[in-house]
Amino acid sequence: MIRPVSDYVKSVSELANFIGIQSDLKLDFTGITSDSRSVASGDLFVALPGSNSHGAQYIDKVKASGAVAVITDEAGATLVGEKLPAIVISNPRRILGDICSWFYGSPSSSMQLIGITGTNGKTTTTTILNQILKSAGKSTGLIGTIGIEIGPEKIMANYTTPEASELQSLLATMRERHIAYVSMEVSSHALEALRIAGTKFNVVGFTNLTQDHLDFHGDMPSYFAAKSKLFASEYSDLGFVNIDDAYGKKLYEASNISMTSLSRENRGAQWHFERIESTSRGYSVAIRGIGGILIEGDFNLIGDHNLDNLLMAVAIATQLEIDPLVIGNSLSHITGAAGRLERVEIGQKFLALIDYAHTPDAVTRILATLRKSVSGRIIAVLGCGGDRDKAKRPIMGRELLEGSDLAVFTSDNPRSEAPERILAEMTAGLKLRENSVTLVDRREAIAFAVASAMPGDCVVVLGKGHESGQEISGRKFAFDDRIELARAIEELA
Repeated sequence: MIRPVSDYVKSVSELANFIGIQSDLKLDFTGITSDSRSVASGDLFVALPGSNSHGAQYIDKVKASGAVAVITDEAGATLVGEKLPAIVISNPRRILGDICSWFYGSPSSSMQLIGITGTNGKTTTTTILNQILKSAGKSTGLIGTIGIEIGPEKIMANYTTPEASELQSLLATMRERHIAYVSMEVSSHALEALRIAGTKFNVVGFTNLTQDHLDFHGDMPSYFAAKSKLFASEYSDLGFVNIDDAYGKKLYEASNISMTSLSRENRGAQWHFERIESTSRGYSVAIRGIGGILIEGDFNLIGDHNLDNLLMAVAIATQLEIDPLVIGNSLSHITGAAGRLERVEIGQKFLALIDYAHTPDAVTRILATLRKSVSGRIIAVLGCGGDRDKAKRPIMGRELLEGSDLAVFTSDNPRSEAPERILAEMTAGLKLRENSVTLVDRREAIAFAVASAMPGDCVVVLGKGHESGQEISGRKFAFDDRIELARAIEELA
């Protein structure tokens, strides 16, 4: 957990007054966390009920680490007993974000905070926006799937959106380091778990909604409802929405906050493209915005989805009063997010890429993008994660088979499931022809794809992107698609 250097001290009586309860505890605390592994001396520990265990089960550990008191529910209080002073409330998760924000003095109000949600595009949109802001000379922070940035410092991230106590501590640290602009991914899980409670965004954005996480949300309406929670006055007064997406259009029409529409082709949208011309490296674009503003430049990331991500980032940067000329000049210098159509170049005569695509829509988009730009065959490697949305497996398998010339079905992160079973579900109902192969071992599958490539072809390894490990049977093994792809190419050289 990232903590600010500055000292923060609050009393339990002040906390009780803030949340509207009575407490006779006479003690101070100097930090808050809900993660038993992150407890420091002087902390208030928030023991939350979980799906498999209760945070209060770790009471001995947090006491030994120096926790001075606990907030928990009735079940947690029984587990805590007399081991630490306890404040008992019915739903501690509901107030966790608010009390952490209160403890650190509402850090989100001290910066320009931008929250991006959607199934696909969150990482690339925030990455592009972060680069535009840096080009304008701003001090920036970044919070998302591929990590956390505090100015020049880069830190690994455990979740797309940190837990509430970690998030508020992180924002307080950014404020302490005079970070003025923070671009942040907001996941549907975070919205449902109230991780961003107590956080105020200057702008929020919606990229798209396609099938994913239905093991958690149950169905698409529930998934959409979770994403929609970000577009409420509790979190922001201004939203930017891609109305080319059916769910985005629905959100734009139904939201109760001020909304700005974006579209790749619909010139009735407040932000849209007036020109998209293919170049040898990507596109030459002209973007028209509110008030007739026109921003032009060369953009070197390929794919319609990246044009959508660019449009969102440019529109929000303009809302943040970044000079349109600076934005236009920055476009040619923008690079993609790690693991998103990332090239592996070691002198081979074919294109080698990795990408994080792990939803049916993302797989479809990536393969369609490559089809437009690759002269030879597309050789694609893909698996599906274990212990996750099973309904998308056959859909992803079909999109892999139909979108590539040689489909290599393999393992992703099997987790607790048998990889053979996952592959059987991916290929269920498909007529696997000579243009497909199933290899359980991901390293072997990547090597097979590389060995099959000829000059002019494209080998693309999908699903894991920036990830540096593979989880099998409860253990995490070092595994990086970039390294494996490079190794396979070198072995054939």
